[in-house]
Parts: sequence; structure tokens; C-alpha cells
Amino acid sequence: MRHIRIPMSAAVAVLVSAVFFAASGGPVSDAAPAARQEAAVERGLPYVSTHLYFGTGRHGGQPPIPDEEFSKFVADVITPRFPAGLTLQEARGQWRDKDGDINREKSWELTVLYPVGESRARNRDIEYIRSLYCRTYGLESVGRADARVHADF
Repeated sequence: MRHIRIPMSAAVAVLVSAVFFAASGGPVSDAAPAARQEAAVERGLPYVSTHLYFGTGRHGGQPPIPDEEFSKFVADVITPRFPAGLTLQEARGQWRDKDGDINREKSWELTVLYPVGESRARNRDIEYIRSLYCRTYGLESVGRADARVHADF
């Protein structure tokens, strides 16, 4: 299965544009209301797009999590829970820790798409992944963002 990755900033921009467009009643047109409704139909089925943000920096002077260890975590823990597919991107992250310090680190963004009807089961998988990563590497958190989307494969 091939996943298409849309940056969260682009998705937010499209959503904001759509809200303003809908609120304004759309463009002035002589088209029949049914034609306008047909054009507004979303393609695909309702899915949830979950984005997880894995930092690799550790506290207490420990070295960052090596790429090989992270790849093994993906292969052993994440892939078995999302065998249909996932998207993984290397990133540079920044966040404020519990002590108020700003941390900058290499990070990984994981995106998984799953049907809305699988949300409960997938939530258990996602929370297990987040919890295990934090326990394994002594980290405070793994960021999570969920969005409802329509997807077509």
C-alpha cells in the first residue's frame, strides 16, 4: 500500500481555506445547488491520520538513539502493528522539557492511516508504541497528533 504524505502545515492551510470558502458561501455562480454539492463531495473513505513524533535525544549525558536502534524499534514494534503501511520521515525537532529547557534533536515523524472504524484498536497500538519507546529510552514523551481525513488508495 502506498501512503501519500501531506505536510501537516499544508493540511492545515487547506482546511482553513476550506472553512473560509464554505463560510463565505463559495464563489458566485449560476450553477445549480446540486452541482455545487456534487463538487464538494470528498473522495475516499473516512480515515484517521496519526502522526507520532519520536525524539532521539536522551537526558543525563547519554548519547542520542542511533539510527540502527530506531530502525530496529520500527521493525520489531511498529511494523507488526501497522503491516499495511506507514510513512517515516527524518526531521529536526525542538521541544521544551519538564525542566523548561529547550531541546533540539534529530527526530522521526511516523504517519499511519487507518479506517475510522479501527480507531479503538489502533489507539491501543499507538499508545503501546508511545509508552514502550519512552520506557525503553528513558524519554518524557512521544508527540501525537490525530486528524480525520478521507483517503483513497
